[in-house]
Amino acid sequence: MMDTVEILSRLTDACGVSGSERQAAKAAAGLLKEYGEVKVCPVTGTVFCKAGSFDEARPTILLDAHIDEIGMIVTYITDEGFLKAAACGGIDGRALLAQRVTVYGRERLTGIVVSTPPHLEKDNTAAVSVDDIYIDVGMPKERAEKLIRPGDRALIETGLNRLCGGRVTSKALDNRAGAAVVLKTLELIKNRKTAFNVCAMLSAQEETGERGAKTGAYTVNADMAVVIDVSFAKTYGEQEENCGVLGGGPMIGIAPSLSSAMSRRMIDIAKEKGIPYQLEVMSGTTGTNADAIGVSRSGVMTVTVSVPEKHMHTPAEIVDIADIENSAALIAEFLESAGDINA
Repeated sequence: MMDTVEILSRLTDACGVSGSERQAAKAAAGLLKEYGEVKVCPVTGTVFCKAGSFDEARPTILLDAHIDEIGMIVTYITDEGFLKAAACGGIDGRALLAQRVTVYGRERLTGIVVSTPPHLEKDNTAAVSVDDIYIDVGMPKERAEKLIRPGDRALIETGLNRLCGGRVTSKALDNRAGAAVVLKTLELIKNRKTAFNVCAMLSAQEETGERGAKTGAYTVNADMAVVIDVSFAKTYGEQEENCGVLGGGPMIGIAPSLSSAMSRRMIDIAKEKGIPYQLEVMSGTTGTNADAIGVSRSGVMTVTVSVPEKHMHTPAEIVDIADIENSAALIAEFLESAGDINA
């Protein structure tokens, strides 16, 4: 098994804008095949992996992390050859101007988000929205129309880079960090006895309505689920009670929409095994795939485990490798020693 940074690099390098996850799904499937039978849903692009052998006498648990990322979809080509775009997911407009983007058309093209020089800008107090921007691909309309069609995806491309200590930055760490947790978990439980049949699901289209999780959870029909995502790590100016701490360990979810018994068991295991952890208390739904998975069929007991992340929904997201590895360690221990969980 390659190290965590290499896994993240493989995953984040792939394009996976919501609704067009083929490259990301292919990269993930290549890494998952070491652990069991892998299938990719031809409709949604969600990737499934049945890890090890399945015993009908055991309950089945679903490990979910979404594989898609935020980006843009081309909507129009102007007479001057500029591209108009709309958001795929909650892209942060403050991070758009003057960014280099990759347009995935008939060819892979580079463009630049148009930015008015500050000397000529009359009002620079408001952040732009995706609907306001133009992408300059450096060609007239006639040429652009031969290479780009409405519906093609565009993505701010940033490769994975190491920071000080164990931290890394990249686009798409939301939620390739979660996908890395799934892979590291499967490595930890490989050839070990678990309390569950384990099915991993790297789901499509979370950023645009959790469609992969809704259909995937129905397909798997699991008894329980652990949904792995990222959540807010404190940077500067936020309230501490709303954020986790980068490097502080996995954030165990507690919410009315989650299984309190699974949350408690995760906390107990973390204490027993000396795994650092944090709590993420939510007052309603979670904003993750757990909301869709928990109400699949007749209901699925579900808990969230989140990797703290700075600068979410920007091209410069930051996570700590230790948080990914501790998340995997916590989930692996849960899979091996969950005990009776009835509520």
